[in-house]
Amino acid sequence: MAIIITDECINCGACEPECPNTAIYEGADDWRYADGTSLKGKVVLPSGKEVDAEETQEPISDEVYYIAPDKCTECMGFHEEPQCAAVCPVDCCVPDEDIVETEDELLGKQRFMHPDG
Repeated sequence: MAIIITDECINCGACEPECPNTAIYEGADDWRYADGTSLKGKVVLPSGKEVDAEETQEPISDEVYYIAPDKCTECMGFHEEPQCAAVCPVDCCVPDEDIVETEDELLGKQRFMHPDG
């Protein structure tokens, strides 16, 4: 499953630089699928959704840091555990029970975003 940042977030920013997929953004900031990935132009995501990787997307939260779920792989393919959760001083980076993904699905997303990695 993807990781979410709960409302308990204190906006310290410790998580953002730790994300190998650049999936974490400051509240109210726009995001792009291309940020920190190899994705460019029109792409079809592993979920089947077609997007322009360089087009800005609406912020998921206006209040606290947030994680773009389509980019979150729980650090699979990079680290043993989600790095955002490892560095969060208030333990607000938790599994999103609404987005359940298998290890194979997470690794597939990682390979899709970083084919040369």
